[in-house]
Amino acid sequence: MIITVVDHYPKIPNPPREPKLRKAIHAYDQGKVTKEELEKTFDEVTKEVIEEQITAGVELITDGQIRWEDGQSYITKKLDGIEIGGLFRYFDNNTYYRQPIIKDEIRWREPIILNDWKKAQEWAGNVPVKAVLTGPYTLARLSRDEYYKDLEKLTKAYAKALTEEVKLLEENKVKYLQFNEPSIQYYPEDFDLLFEIYKEIRKYFSGKLAIYTYFHTVLPLKDRIKDLPIDIFGIDFVSRKENFEILKDFPKNMALGYGIVDARNTKLETPDQIAQLIKQALNYIKDENLYINPSAGLEYLPRERAYEKLINLAKGVNLVRGEKK
Repeated sequence: MIITVVDHYPKIPNPPREPKLRKAIHAYDQGKVTKEELEKTFDEVTKEVIEEQITAGVELITDGQIRWEDGQSYITKKLDGIEIGGLFRYFDNNTYYRQPIIKDEIRWREPIILNDWKKAQEWAGNVPVKAVLTGPYTLARLSRDEYYKDLEKLTKAYAKALTEEVKLLEENKVKYLQFNEPSIQYYPEDFDLLFEIYKEIRKYFSGKLAIYTYFHTVLPLKDRIKDLPIDIFGIDFVSRKENFEILKDFPKNMALGYGIVDARNTKLETPDQIAQLIKQALNYIKDENLYINPSAGLEYLPRERAYEKLINLAKGVNLVRGEKK
């Protein structure tokens, strides 16, 4: 078992801790601090959230995506051919993202997350940091396409651009790479397209390759997951309880990202509750094939509550480990 997280982490702590990032962004917008000073604050907060994850007991962390405005803008603003549009609702949640507008051929221009990952891994020391990207299919589904005007062409264009980033991550010996693809749950009829793009991406990455989903049911995909050329498939078991039905049929050839801590609710799970859910999975899935994590990113929780949830997640895992000895 590996204790991990999905992607983003809360950026702003509650009082009496200082909301330094909010202040820095506001000051930058007013022209009171330089870009370099703002970047320094981003680094400071990233270091804090890395330390919080490690202190809580997380064994495979992320950089917290502290620089990300949302799951789409941070990536697409570093690609050519795309403009950033207005705010759109993110699936059926009370959160919003700025919609990418495809104006021309999509091309990779510069590193997207490589430098963030390199700094995070340096600060994390011996604790591995996984690189996280929004997947090509989900980017395509959440974009307004004024150029390709074809979902398959747009998805493959995104995939081609992101493959350049994958090559860089491989060169820099990234061991864990996760793509977030929640959109495929809403359009299971597009699974063949998803398979095709990840078959290509797989050629360029030798580490642990993951696809994570959340917010919806995966049952329409259950007979196809085994075909994906990946190592880990992440599922949200909080938003849709019927997803527990997949445990008995989950592919033996891959690991499960087991999303059992509610990332969108401040109610705190107990270590005992978490341990019971882990035991339920262990009836069907090997210990070494379980990556235990929240149901989605934690950014929309109060930072202190997110930390408490991770502490209890680690305690729950360690309860089960103790019983297995």
